[in-house]
Amino acid sequence: MNYLDDTIVALATAQGISAIAIIRLSGKESIAIAQKVFRGKDLTRQLSHTVHFGTLIDGEKNIDEVLISVFKEPNSFTRENSVEISCHGSPVIVKEIIKTLLKHGARLASPGEFTKRAFLNGRYDLAQAEAVADIIHAETDNARQAALNQMRGGFSKEIQHLREELVHFASLIELELDFGEEDVEFAKRDDLKKLIERIQSFLRALIQSFDQGNVIKNGIPTVIAGKPNAGKSTLLNALLNEERSIVSEIPGTTRDVIEDEMVLGGISFRFMDTAGLRETSDIVEAIGVERTRESMRKASLILYLFDLSKSSLEGIHEEEHEIKKLNIPFLKVGNKIDLADPKLVELLLAENFILISASQKKNIPHLKDRILSQFQINTVKQGDVLVTSLRHYQSLKLTDESLHRVLVGMDNGVTGDFLAMDIRQALHYLGEITGVVTTDDLLANIFSKFCIGK
Repeated sequence: MNYLDDTIVALATAQGISAIAIIRLSGKESIAIAQKVFRGKDLTRQLSHTVHFGTLIDGEKNIDEVLISVFKEPNSFTRENSVEISCHGSPVIVKEIIKTLLKHGARLASPGEFTKRAFLNGRYDLAQAEAVADIIHAETDNARQAALNQMRGGFSKEIQHLREELVHFASLIELELDFGEEDVEFAKRDDLKKLIERIQSFLRALIQSFDQGNVIKNGIPTVIAGKPNAGKSTLLNALLNEERSIVSEIPGTTRDVIEDEMVLGGISFRFMDTAGLRETSDIVEAIGVERTRESMRKASLILYLFDLSKSSLEGIHEEEHEIKKLNIPFLKVGNKIDLADPKLVELLLAENFILISASQKKNIPHLKDRILSQFQINTVKQGDVLVTSLRHYQSLKLTDESLHRVLVGMDNGVTGDFLAMDIRQALHYLGEITGVVTTDDLLANIFSKFCIGK
């Protein structure tokens, strides 16, 4: 059975108690199904993009007074007949309405199925459809603007334009193969080389934008590490300005990774308070220490805390030597300066240490500035094209590699059939970005990450 023939239903607003909830229907029979449970105007006779007040019923039982918005194909998000039911936000009411709609022929939507239908029906290409989910999950204004730019199609138009130019040359080379015995050249090699170099220049700019785009979309995992009682939990609380972690003088209090997020300078940082680094016979604490090391290996930035009330310069250098082995960007943070030897403080100032007192929140603004200085992120403006998806990044890299093989092949005088093979490969990878080339597995993987009602 073609699942596009089904009428799907899902709650589009968040689960839980709220003032109102919105239930969405999409599919050929969505308006007819809504009419079966609606006491009010005949929805099947109403114009598209109109809203109607009435009562939702299950047989003779009134469920709720609702507003129903009618959208007729192709002028809807999914380009199908669609209905949005605005009801009171009681979970009981929502459950009753959906159960009644299922009884009259609808089925529950799978994650992302509304957006998937919008893609399959030509409302969006695949890159634009993915941007819908990015907008929903955007946690900063930069992330919102980057996703909005992609949803509006700027990125897709650039990719499509490149693909069309390659298709033109690929067709000329294919034509040469049909006249192979006559030794004709329809695709001028100099023109093809200039085109590929121009496309590569653009592709590489997009590839380079991924570093910024990935940070904007996913934020920066930042690990707070150090020995027990260095003040890691106190620092997390000071950064967040709330009591997020338990603070104790007892070493080994933190035994798991505690995470929270905050936005600095338009960038989302995921700060992780971790167990203190030391050798221990306590099985539970040892697991926590191993999780700390694992988090450090995966971090984009490490805030490494030194307890200046107990540390010597020699001990600090030994810890610094160990942290450098990870080859992860890190900031050297000296904590408890109020208890430190002034001579040690003076020496550390010359070694690019950030000196703070987490308990007194001293120099925390300076620490935040230094954290931000590690990442040069420009404000995203309307129309900016950034690569924020790892899938897109990988496809662009593979496209660039295929085009490089074309250039090498031309320099080595390879025949047109080999050039055509590499150009077709480049077209395939570009097509994967916008959905010109897709597989069921690819679509299932992308849309499974969406909300149920989107």
